[in-house]
Amino acid sequence: MTLPDEVDVSDLHARPHEDEPHAGGLNNRLNWLRAGVLGANDGIVSTAGIVMGVAGATTDRGTILVAGVAGLAAGALSMAAGEYVSVSTQKDSELALLDKERRELREEPEEELEELAGLYVEKGLTEDLALEVARQLTAHDALGAHAEAELGIDPDDITSPWNAALASMVAFTVGAVLPLLTITLFGPTLRIVVTVLSVTAALGVTGWASARFGYGPWGRAVTRNVLGGLFAMAVTFAIGTALGTHI
Repeated sequence: MTLPDEVDVSDLHARPHEDEPHAGGLNNRLNWLRAGVLGANDGIVSTAGIVMGVAGATTDRGTILVAGVAGLAAGALSMAAGEYVSVSTQKDSELALLDKERRELREEPEEELEELAGLYVEKGLTEDLALEVARQLTAHDALGAHAEAELGIDPDDITSPWNAALASMVAFTVGAVLPLLTITLFGPTLRIVVTVLSVTAALGVTGWASARFGYGPWGRAVTRNVLGGLFAMAVTFAIGTALGTHI
């Protein structure tokens, strides 16, 4: 897309768009969001699935509560450990690539400058302008310019595995508390209906939040969250009911 002919570029000024994120830390923000939303969704759906399955097999409140608490504890720790391992691997890869880029900048500065300029030529700049841009960016922050253009990495915004693990564990726990409370606080005649309604509402909220903070369309996010949760609860309740009649 090009600018319309009637636009006078002499009246334009270099500045960020007010409605779009340009501040540092966006990578970690998105990492927290991903881990948090995934943890909350998993906590809601998996715990709801466990307690719905047990509720389908028995009406004993104590049995349902023990199963739900065990699922909450195991799920929260599992999510935290999984996030930590996954994001640590990503962080190690990013740091290794940055070390390689530092070495190349130190040992082959001219080749790196030409490589950076070549990337800008591929994006549409003329060769002279690309070389000038590459020179100025390298003089300002050589590693930052090369890492962003070549690797898509911000050296000042490396993904934190601890942040991801903590966000995932806390979010899972918060999400799991809702179905655990509704299935145990209400009597046998209401617990299933109340749990389904509360889980549906909670999944709608997490779907909306993920779209809102991730700048995506909220309708699709809410729909897939809710439908996935309802499907999981229906399947586990059916399995619990089937097993409960034979055990």
